[in-house]
Amino acid sequence: MLIPFLIMLREGIEAALIVGIVAGYLRQSGRGAWMPVVWTGVFLAVALSLFVGAGLQWLSAEFPQKQQELFEAAVGLIAVVVLTAMVFWMRQAAMSIGGALRSSVDKAFAGNDRQGLALVGMVFFAVAREGLESVFFLLAVFQQSDGVGAPLGALLGIAVAAVVGWGIYSGGLRINLRRFFRWTGIFILFVAAGLLASALRALHEAGWWNQLQGVVFDMSDSLPMDSVLGSVLAGLFGYQAAPVWGEVLAYVAFLVLGLFAFLRPASGPRIVMAPRSNA
Repeated sequence: MLIPFLIMLREGIEAALIVGIVAGYLRQSGRGAWMPVVWTGVFLAVALSLFVGAGLQWLSAEFPQKQQELFEAAVGLIAVVVLTAMVFWMRQAAMSIGGALRSSVDKAFAGNDRQGLALVGMVFFAVAREGLESVFFLLAVFQQSDGVGAPLGALLGIAVAAVVGWGIYSGGLRINLRRFFRWTGIFILFVAAGLLASALRALHEAGWWNQLQGVVFDMSDSLPMDSVLGSVLAGLFGYQAAPVWGEVLAYVAFLVLGLFAFLRPASGPRIVMAPRSNA
């Protein structure tokens, strides 16, 4: 439940930040009447994400066992790529996202024709990117989770993100976005490493990956997967009681390279969302 909550909190705050910047700029520039158009773009993006997610889930249920394992591996690998790209994109974009979005709004209003369509398209593509990222991540997590914990965590993350987004938009909430995205980025890299190891496991079960299958260690007796601590470690860091060499090497290599690239100093101003002054 914790992983879907934190991922959807981050994704939701990214989407809320985009919508909040656009909405705030429209209000400040005297274009507040265009807000229904912005919400149209948001709702269309959400509908597309739900449609794609439902379609992929339905498609996977129709596969035989081996094809289901292969599908799970493919979704897991896509989720790793998407999560990693999301982390590094926001690391750079957070420094200039406000200016880029305001520039896009100005371009949408540059001509006299089809201004509403241009604004809908801009918001739609910005939010749809976040939504489709979430779809592949949630599919990968739901395939490895039983019960309602993961869906509830995802919904709770979205709900909290909506509250945070409203607080940012209304000017009553101060948040250091650079620090937020840094720490959640580190967490997501651990999640992505676990998904990569799980994808290799699914490829092995589908008969596509049979190398490096020797067991590195076996902690099934001292720290079983079904114990409380084992479940927590599995959910947070992709822990396996008896991992094989291929999974361990992929996990460690991805994590070392990812953290090294992510933690390198990045140039740019400190990003803080502060309340607006009434003066």
